[in-house]
Amino acid sequence: MARIDVEAPGAPEAAAPRGAWWAGTTPQIFVGLALGILLGALWPETAVAIKPVADAFLRMIKMIIAPLLFSTLVVGIAGTGDMKAMGRIGLKALVYFEIATTIALFLGLGLVNWFQPGAGVALSGTGTEAVAAMAQKQQTLTEIFLHLFPTSIFDAMARGDILQVVVFASFFGVALAGVGEKGRPVLEFLESVAQVMFRFTHYVMKFAPLGVMAAMAATVGGRGLAILLTLGKLVGVMYLGLFIFLFLVIGGVAMLIRVPFFTFLRAIREPFLIAFTTASSEAALPKALEVMARFGVPRNIVGFVLPTGYSFNLDGTTLYLSIASVFVAQLAGLQMSWGQQLVMMLTLMLTSKGVAGVPRGALVVLTAALGTFGLPLEGAAILLGIDQVLDMGRTAVNVTGNCLATAVVARWEGVLDDRQIEAFR
Repeated sequence: MARIDVEAPGAPEAAAPRGAWWAGTTPQIFVGLALGILLGALWPETAVAIKPVADAFLRMIKMIIAPLLFSTLVVGIAGTGDMKAMGRIGLKALVYFEIATTIALFLGLGLVNWFQPGAGVALSGTGTEAVAAMAQKQQTLTEIFLHLFPTSIFDAMARGDILQVVVFASFFGVALAGVGEKGRPVLEFLESVAQVMFRFTHYVMKFAPLGVMAAMAATVGGRGLAILLTLGKLVGVMYLGLFIFLFLVIGGVAMLIRVPFFTFLRAIREPFLIAFTTASSEAALPKALEVMARFGVPRNIVGFVLPTGYSFNLDGTTLYLSIASVFVAQLAGLQMSWGQQLVMMLTLMLTSKGVAGVPRGALVVLTAALGTFGLPLEGAAILLGIDQVLDMGRTAVNVTGNCLATAVVARWEGVLDDRQIEAFR
C-alpha cells in the first residue's frame, strides 16, 4: 500500500506561546460566564429572551463539525498509509474507554451509597409524561449497531451525526491510501479544506464569549438559583464525584503517561469552558480537535479517538447515571443490593453507547432503565428539573476525558510529541 506523506493541518501554529493562559478568548469567556450568571439572577426574563443568541452560536459550531472532522480524519488516516496502525489505535482507544468508564461507574456508586442524597426528598407526580416520552426514544442493541453505518454521508453530515461521519471517513481514508498516488489530488484538497476549517473555527470562536454569556444567562434565568438549594445534596454529590474523577482519575492517568496535568488543563481550558457553559459536547469538539493537535497528539489519532469517545467514553455521563439511578431508588425507599446495582449499571453502560447525539441523552437512558428495573419515573421527573445544572458538569468532564484519551493512545503508540507539550508550560 502506497504511503502518502502530508504535512499535518495547522502545523505552523503547533505550539502556544509560553505564559499564554490569558491569551485569546479565554478571559472573555470567563467574563461572559460571570455576566451570564449576573444577568440570569437579576433580570431572568431578559436572560431567557436572549437564549436565541446562544442557540445561534451553537448552530455556528455545528456547521463546522462535519467538514472539519471529515477532512482531518481522512487526511490523518490516508497520510499514515498504515491500516494496521489505525486498527491498533482503535483497539487501544476502546480498552482505555472501558477502563475509564468503569472507574467512573464505581466512583458514582460509592458516593451515592455513602451520602444517600435521595433520602428525605419527597417524590412528585408532576412531569412524568415528559419523562415517559423520553423512555420511548431508547434504542435496541440492533438499532445501535446499524446506526453506525450511514445510508448517506450527506444525510449524516446534515444531521450532525458524529459517529456516522467517523465511520464513513475511516473507510474513505483507507480507500484513499489504497489508491496511492492517484489519490494525491483528493488528499491535497482535503488537507486544504482542513486548513480552511481550522481558520473558520478560529473566527467562530470569536463569538464564544457572547454565546457563553447568553447560554449561562438563559440557564440561570429559566431555572433560577433556588433549584440548586432544593436538591443541593444531589448536586453536591454529583459535582464532588466529577471533581474527584477530574483530579484523581484523569490527573492520575496524566501522571502515568507523563503529561503534566495542569499543563493539560491549561491547554484544554477553552473547550472545557465551552462544554460547561453550553452543556454541549459538540460545541467543544472543533476547538478540542485543534487544541489536542497543538498539544502534540498526531492528527490521525485526534481525529479518530476524540469523536469516537463521544459515544464510547462518556466518563461524566457514566458517573451521573450511576448516581442518578440509585438516587431514584433512594427516593422510592427501595434498598437495592450491590448485585442489583451492578446489573443496572452494566445495563446503563451498554445502552448509553447509542445516545451520544440524542438531546438529554443521559435522561433517555436513565428513564428506560427505570422502567426496566421497576423504579418510579417520578424520580426522573425531579432530575429533569435540574438536569441542565448537572449536564453542564458531566459534559465538561466528558470532553476532558476524551481529550486525555487522545494523549493516552498517542503515548501508548509512542508518538506523543513532548516538545509541543513543553511549549504549553
